[in-house]
Amino acid sequence: MQKIKAKYNIKAVSNMLGIQAGTLRAWERRYQIIRPSRNEAGHRLYTDDHIQTLKWLLDKVNKGFTISQAVSLLENSEDVTTPPHLKEEKNHLTATGDQLLQCLLSFNERAAQFKLDEAFSLFTPETVAIDMIGPLLVKIGDMWENNEITSAHEHFASNFLRSRIGMMLLTIPAEGIQPKALLVCGPNEKHELGLLIFALFLKRRGYEVVYLGQSIAGGDIEVVINEIKPSFVFMSCTLEQNIPMTIRLVESLDEQFPDLKIGLGGYAYETLPELDIRSLESYLVGSTKKEWEEWLQKNV
Repeated sequence: MQKIKAKYNIKAVSNMLGIQAGTLRAWERRYQIIRPSRNEAGHRLYTDDHIQTLKWLLDKVNKGFTISQAVSLLENSEDVTTPPHLKEEKNHLTATGDQLLQCLLSFNERAAQFKLDEAFSLFTPETVAIDMIGPLLVKIGDMWENNEITSAHEHFASNFLRSRIGMMLLTIPAEGIQPKALLVCGPNEKHELGLLIFALFLKRRGYEVVYLGQSIAGGDIEVVINEIKPSFVFMSCTLEQNIPMTIRLVESLDEQFPDLKIGLGGYAYETLPELDIRSLESYLVGSTKKEWEEWLQKNV
């Protein structure tokens, strides 16, 4: 793997790539596609891999892509011209995720923080959340269900990841370029990590996110909708037994707020029979970044 030592200041990178330092700072602030470290004076320092990533983005921009399109290509890893060093970094992200899991299962918070910071030094918060933390959550849940770990292990790992994703969500600027979205777990739902990741995805794309998290008391969601007037409401459901109550709530909201667009997501919907899935198809946002983007494009 290429060295990840940070050694270039922003002036050097600007001269090397022929791009204004202000543009670099704007890209970092808006897209967080790279996260340069800081020296003791607080100045940005870039690695060789950061340089390669920026060169790749500039090449796309020079070929006619907007910077947001180039960033999307990079994060989706769907472009066949993705350079080898990025594929290598993806492998590094997977390996780092495995190491993070071992730290969490050993109750080693300090080592877990280090491993997560290492991932953030190379990837955007969204990529880390969706491509590393998301699969980790599934694996941790499977291990608990199969009695491979205790409930204590599951709670420690989940609480650690929830805390870090929540911090990530707060650090992303509230751009408000896209419509307002209200996010809340379905009735009786307590598992919110998947919803947190989706909130991060929306906020990175400029949506104004109002995040409520775990389920709220009956009738309260109507109060919030009337107060903040969102364009979207997204509800998460991880337990199949909670789906009927969630669907009844959706039907009620559809009747009260006909212009409101409602999206449903979560593991529970993946367990439904095909017939039930077809009846809910217009609401289901999917479970991957590509499916989320497609649902949003259909509903903007």
